[in-house]
Amino acid sequence: MIDKRNSNKPDWIRVRSAGFNTGNISVTNIICKTNKMHTVCEEARCPNIGECWGSRTATFLAMGDTCTRRCAFCSIKSGVPSRLDGNEPGRIADSINEMGVKYAVITSVTRDDLQDGGAQHFAEIIRAIRRNCDGVRIEILTPDFHYDNKNIDIVLSEKPDVFAHNLEVVRRFHDTVKKKPADYDKSLSMLKYIKQNGCITKSAIIVGFGEDDDEVFESIEEFADIDLDILTIGQYLRPTEDQIPIHRFVTPAQFEKYKIIGEKIGIKYVVSGPMVRSSYKAYDGWKAVAGA
Repeated sequence: MIDKRNSNKPDWIRVRSAGFNTGNISVTNIICKTNKMHTVCEEARCPNIGECWGSRTATFLAMGDTCTRRCAFCSIKSGVPSRLDGNEPGRIADSINEMGVKYAVITSVTRDDLQDGGAQHFAEIIRAIRRNCDGVRIEILTPDFHYDNKNIDIVLSEKPDVFAHNLEVVRRFHDTVKKKPADYDKSLSMLKYIKQNGCITKSAIIVGFGEDDDEVFESIEEFADIDLDILTIGQYLRPTEDQIPIHRFVTPAQFEKYKIIGEKIGIKYVVSGPMVRSSYKAYDGWKAVAGA
């Protein structure tokens, strides 16, 4: 077990800021603050924030900044969230226009307090973007919506370009790392249902919780079995000392093996590397699968 959050990190997971556009980082920050936008880049302490904001991209965090679950790997605050903001879809669309974004990624906190889990709010965000942002492609990364197909259908009816839902971790550690009622098999079934309804599907796992490589390969095979289109695999990096410790650092060579195996057994696009996160280079994944 690696107890210290900032110690013993190998060189390959050091964030290098050389070449980042600091002007764009500042502009992106101003746009998000002006439009009162939460981003997963900030709330989840993503290590790639400088690269993405420097390219005038951000992953918007919808439905507030407070999650009703407290997963062991995540630094987003948990508690009792505020009421949904009906103006948020419009503000997200405004931010996308101001940033000049052509591929928008929208995620959210989990809202178990809502009867539909926030499905209608996601649908309203997609509609607002389509109404106000000409030519923008939309990727959504959603919670489980209580694993209710009626809720999932609300979002599917708006035809997002990519519908992502993350398992986050291999089967053995799912119940340790993720908070109930998150369920590994139900999440796989949700992704299968989305794919069967004609949408490009995407998921992600992070490694470093104590799993071995065979368990990672087993998860990759389970994704292939449901005909998943896009998979991202990255290294778990402990956001603060309040989250579960890191148990191992996976080498870049091993991440490359995950990618090779995933694409060999049928997943169309696999992004695998130490600094990879779910929304990292998301546009490239959509282009590869959609043939754009």
